[in-house]
Amino acid sequence: MHCPPLTITFLGTGTSTGVPMIACDCPVCTSTNKKDKRLRSSVLVQSAYTSFVIDTTPDFRYQCLRTGIKKLDAVLYTHPHKDHVAGLDDVKAFNFFTGQAMQVYANSLTTEALMREFAYVFADKKYPGIPEIVLNTIDTTPFMIGDIPVTPVLVWHLKMPVFGFRFGQFTYITDANRIDAAEKEKIKGSHTMVVNALRHKAHLSHYSVDEAIALVQELQVPNAYFTHISHQLGLYANINATLPAGIQLAYDGLQLHFD
Repeated sequence: MHCPPLTITFLGTGTSTGVPMIACDCPVCTSTNKKDKRLRSSVLVQSAYTSFVIDTTPDFRYQCLRTGIKKLDAVLYTHPHKDHVAGLDDVKAFNFFTGQAMQVYANSLTTEALMREFAYVFADKKYPGIPEIVLNTIDTTPFMIGDIPVTPVLVWHLKMPVFGFRFGQFTYITDANRIDAAEKEKIKGSHTMVVNALRHKAHLSHYSVDEAIALVQELQVPNAYFTHISHQLGLYANINATLPAGIQLAYDGLQLHFD
């Protein structure tokens, strides 16, 4: 499937607590560098005709306002954890201006969680003003959102199946600490990949920085950006300077362009 030129905008690059973390006075949380301010992890994917977000975080409303998002055709979910789904209700603003239901794509585990946690959206009797949503349950079969081809990549968040996604030259993976060999083949050949790198110390369900570096080098992807970052990782300026060539920390507001 041919992929059109894309723009990827990082709406958030932080872990579930965000950075700064509530009540924390560490050097990262008190940093004045804007690149150390991280909302919860999400990206906006845009072609000339199609626009969608990956995950609706608790910061989704502010992310849309800060980025100036006026058009959104769909929401694509990685998994059902609250820091990735909590902002779903705010798609109702797009319903209001377009007069159309929001197309939502997620695996079966996530669709079940959305129906449970946002039961009022899917109730038989609906009160006025709730989001209008069409749920599309996806598996690892490639599909299209508008003119953008989507290839799901199954990764593991400890024992939870999570979907990463490849769009042409770009692959996005968050909340993972293991990828099976067959799914790694889907990533190979990417020009750029994004992967979670929570902190330096090993974690039971996220890649550490060293593990993320090893993954990028194993897959021989020439350009990589780390996301889902905690305050424990350290200051952006300090850590970014230590990373191998071709690997950088992502930051909120970063844009990537693919022809």
